[in-house]
Order: sequence, then structure tokens, then C-alpha cells
Amino acid sequence: MDTTVDLDTFSSLVERPDEGARRAAEEHRQQLDLPPGGLGALEELGAWLASVQGATPVRPVAAPKVLLFAGDHGVAALGVSRPDPASEPVPSPVAGLGSTPPSSTVRRVHAVLDGTAPVAVLARRYGAAVRVVDIAVDADPAEFPEEVSRHRVRRGSGRIDVEDALSAEEAARAFRTGMAIADEEADLGTDLVLLGDLGTGSTTVAAVLVGALCGTDAAAVTGRGSGIDDRVWMVKCATVRDALRRARPVLGDQLALLAATGGADFAAITGFLLQAAVRRLPVVLDGVVSAACALVAQRVAFRAPEWWRAGQDSGEPAQAKAYDRLTLTPLQQIGVRAGGGVGALLALPLVQAASDALAEPSAVPAAAPAEPRPPARLPSAAELLGLG
Repeated sequence: MDTTVDLDTFSSLVERPDEGARRAAEEHRQQLDLPPGGLGALEELGAWLASVQGATPVRPVAAPKVLLFAGDHGVAALGVSRPDPASEPVPSPVAGLGSTPPSSTVRRVHAVLDGTAPVAVLARRYGAAVRVVDIAVDADPAEFPEEVSRHRVRRGSGRIDVEDALSAEEAARAFRTGMAIADEEADLGTDLVLLGDLGTGSTTVAAVLVGALCGTDAAAVTGRGSGIDDRVWMVKCATVRDALRRARPVLGDQLALLAATGGADFAAITGFLLQAAVRRLPVVLDGVVSAACALVAQRVAFRAPEWWRAGQDSGEPAQAKAYDRLTLTPLQQIGVRAGGGVGALLALPLVQAASDALAEPSAVPAAAPAEPRPPARLPSAAELLGLG
């Protein structure tokens, strides 16, 4: 694969969504027998769908896909994540923290592939396909099927508070891998991507990128991530602070920033988001990781955020700062912090409702009604009293 990347081309390749289609969708909505604002937030969401589809009436969302980029980060060795009870602990390099578990990402990826993870269960319920891409999981490549690991860039990413996450070549390779995946999904006919991530140490990396790009200090962007306590939060905050010092000298070069204080999965997601905008493929963002990557991508192509929507507010401070800078309003306030695409996926029914409400009625597929179940037999009063 050619690993050279010319970021300057994206500013001209990424166009704005079709404003004519948006206006036509609004006019179509006005013709419905509804009061102004009768559909609430679905009206704006439906108009956005019309603009990214370039079509009016809106086409129903028929081929959504959950796309999960998996990768681990060296900062996880500092114990900045909540210990995983299913993993054997290993010594932590931070004095006083006791131990920290190895990567739980392998188990989480297998749960998605096996169909037992929450995102897989919900995807079946909502009719969405699921795809996992191993970009930098800290595991042997043979751990996963070939279709999962064929895009792998490296095993884990570096500890960003003291070293670069990636080499320049690895950052460019990961970025182009994300671009290639966007092309694959567009060519397959995917009409909406629900973007998520799987990894350890990811929220720390996201906090660094958001803090660097927004010019804030570590405490303002460091959240609780996997549910850490005050003591671990202080370690995490110090890690973000040290990494921010390494990020600031390379703020003018987005690939250099991703190499220094990002990771292979972050570079791949950023490349995916930009190429998805080029291919006119709409994306729903999940948590703080996808929000951080979106913020990096915005620095490359300022029109790109118009192709994305924020699925939900996870409560992470870095995510809130990123969405404020991106001028994106979360579709839901549900505080899902689990990652793994769950937050984005939970927005799918809203997006489908918006498309169906403004589509031609004949184009909306009918859901098969469930077979009625016989009511359970309840005991009579006499039986309850022992008189029966």
C-alpha cells in the first residue's frame, strides 16, 4: 500500500452536503398534515439525511453498519483504566497503584464476533451489520479471523506520555487504511456508518488530542473513562498533562500529532472519517474516541463535520469540548460510556425514524408483526386462598 498522504487535498475533495436537497426535504415536510415542529428533532435529522443522500424524498436507511476499530495503547500499563476482573493482573509501573490488567480488548472483540456483546445483540435487534477491524490490538494477529486482522498496522501503540505512539510511516499507513475501509463500505452500499472503537487506554489518548486541539489543560479534559476512582483519575490526569507537552509542538501537522500522541486506531478512524465525507457516506459518532478523531479531521477539512452526527453524550468532558468545537449536538443524552459503538447504535432508531417519516410511504419497508403469545394463566382467587 502507498503510505504517502497529502492532507491538503481533502479540503477540496470534501464538499458540503446538498443544500438543495435539504430545502426540498423541508418543503416536503411542510406539505405533510403536521403542525410546524410536529416531528421535533426528526425534522432536522431528516433534512440532514436528505442533504447527505442528495435526494428528496429521503431514502429509508436500509443498509446501516456498525464499524468498530480496535486498538490498544501503551498508557494502559499505567493503570489509567478500571481493572478488568476477567484478566490476570500484572505489575503496574506506577508506584502505589498495585497492578493493572493486560488488554481486555481480545475478549471484547471475540464477544462482538460471537454475537454476545451488547453492540452485537442490539445490532441484530435493529437490523444493522457489524464489522470489526483490528488495527493495533495487543495480541497475536492469529487471534482473530483474517477478515478482522488483515488491516493490522502494529501490535498496540506506544506510551504517549514518554514516547511516540507510532512512527511516521505507521501513522500514514493507518490513516490510509482507514481511507481504504471507507471506500470498501461505500462500494458495498452501506448507507450509514455507526462508528465505534474497542481498546484499552483509549479515553486517555482522546483526552490528549482534544486538550491539545482545544488548548485546554489536562484536568478539563480528563474524565472517568471506564469508571475509575479519584486516585486513578489523578494518575490519568498526570499522564494527559505529560502527553500534552509532547503534543503541542506538532499541532500544525495532523499526521505528526496522531503519530506522537494518538495511535494506530485513532489515525485509521481519522482517515476513515475524511474519506467517508469524500465518498458522501454519513457517519454517526459514538463516544469520546470518535469525537477526538473527528476533531483532528476537522483541522484537515473544515466541511467534513457536516457529514457526521453525534450519537449521544457519554458524559466525558473531552467529548463535550470536541462536540462544542465541531458544533455537533448529540442526538441523545443517555450517558453510555461503554464504548464499542453502543452509543452510536442506539441513535439508529432515531435516524431510521427520521428517514421513514420523510420518505415516500411506499418505499418504507414494513416490519413483520410478531406472533401473539397466549396470555399466561393466572391463579383464581379461590386457588390463591387454597379453596380451589
